[in-house]
Parts: sequence; C-alpha cells; structure tokens
Amino acid sequence: MKVLSFGSLNIDYVYNVPHFIVRGETLAAKSLDTYSGGKGLNQSVALARAGLKVFHAGAVGEGAKFLLDELESAGVNTDFVAKLDNIRTGHTIIQRSDDGDNCIILYGGANQSITREQINKTLENFSSGDALVIQNEINEIEYLSKCAKEKNMIVAFNPSPMDSSIIPVFNNADYILLNEIEAGQFLNQDITSKTPEYIAGELCKKLPDSKIVLTLGVNGSIYKDKNITCRQDAIRVKAVDTTAAGDTFTGFFLSGIFEGRSPEWAMKFAANASAIAVTRPGAAPSIPSRNEVLEKL
Repeated sequence: MKVLSFGSLNIDYVYNVPHFIVRGETLAAKSLDTYSGGKGLNQSVALARAGLKVFHAGAVGEGAKFLLDELESAGVNTDFVAKLDNIRTGHTIIQRSDDGDNCIILYGGANQSITREQINKTLENFSSGDALVIQNEINEIEYLSKCAKEKNMIVAFNPSPMDSSIIPVFNNADYILLNEIEAGQFLNQDITSKTPEYIAGELCKKLPDSKIVLTLGVNGSIYKDKNITCRQDAIRVKAVDTTAAGDTFTGFFLSGIFEGRSPEWAMKFAANASAIAVTRPGAAPSIPSRNEVLEKL
C-alpha cells in the first residue's frame, strides 16, 4: 500500500509566553522558536515514522526548503509538492504557555493554491487499495476526496479546522478522526453535557459507512464503527508542547489500521505515540519513531 498525504506545509513561529495573551494586553515573549509544521506535514512525518510508505503532495512558496528536508529526512517522498513563485509558504503564529498548552493563528499561503490539475496529475500515480490522508488546511479537498473515492482509494479525513464548506467531504471518508468540538460542529448539537459514547454514536448514525475516531484530550479517545466500540485512555505524562499531539495520533492510528492491526491495538499505538510527542518541543520534530513507540508499548 502507498499512502498519499495531501496537505499543508507550514513554517511554525512559536512564541513561548507565560500565558495566552488576552484582549488589549501587550505581553513579552520569553523566546521564539521556528519549526517545520502544518497538519499535512506533521501527519506525513507521523505516518512515515510509524512505518508506512508515504508520499506528500501540497504546495510551498518562499523559504520552504527546510520543510521539504524535514519530510525527506523522515522518509517521505516529496515529488508531488508544487514549488510556487510569488507566494508565501503557509505559516502559523503559535503561543505556547508555561503549562505546555498552545493556541494558533494560521495563514494559508501556498496551501490555498492547490489546483485540480495538480490533483489529477498526482492521483495518476495511485490506485485502488492505496490510501489518501487529508485535513482542512488546503483548498479543493472535496474534489480531491471525490476523485480518490472514484479510484477506490481508502480516504482518511481529519476535519480540522472545521467549517461548513467541508461537510460534503465526510461522505467520501472511510475513516474520520476528529475532536469533541469538531464533532459538535458537524452534528450541529450542544454536546457539552453529552458523554463521549453518545457523541460517537451520533456520528455513526449520520455516517454509517465511516469508521469514527473521537479524540478527547486528557480523557483519551473512542473508536466506533458498525460493529466495534473501544475506548483508549490517555497516557499520563508531563506535557511540554501539545502542538502535534493530534497529528501524531492520526498518523500512528492509521499506520496500525493500514498494516492490518485491530482498532484496539491501533488506538493504543497512537495514544503512546502522542504521549511521547507532547514531552518534546516543536511539531514535526517531536514525533517519535515506530521503534520508540513499540518499546513504550
């Protein structure tokens, strides 16, 4: 199986601050770090470090060589990344607080310049039984997911950041990985008093042909499909930086599934990978190797 991760590539500017800035406040940052990032890049690195054959597609503009170097050093093929002139590479401004939490401002840049021509040419290199992994930091994902389904590829979708324009993509996805906030937005329900089991059940009712992974932060995660429901507890560690925790979980969970493991095993594999990632600074640089996670298991 070949895995095509078609997604964003960002330069992450991480400002270390004592607390998140509030309206009207001026706050001095303790330091500034620059990392490779983007949900697409992070997921590609996680998929590759988890042991899969991964190809990344997307677009970059100025100053992006180190992003491609990061992918290639993780074993990801970058032949399908478009290099564009006169546009900035996507970037984020991240506040990282003393307790290891973060908040993020995202600028799309080249990530919003994906063309249908690029999609068509890229998909020519993939076939039935291969997998497509996507999220919502690039444009044209509805067209991309539709074309992949027509080729009988497996489609895994992380609907982040969530907005109403991507609702049609859910119907093209075999695997959907999302958090409670995104689930509530998709269901158009106030789920603040609902149990995770209820939320996962409602998602399966609306998406009966999809396999759902609902991530719950410190409360772990739930997998649910037509036949199986399983709960995975979070692995307790002291967090340093949670930036790539979700992307790490996505990559390692899908790796387990794509290599034929049970959902229970894949969830445990992913939880332990995320637990390692949050103990390290940065996004892609924090993602562990397959052997590290297997040793932790």
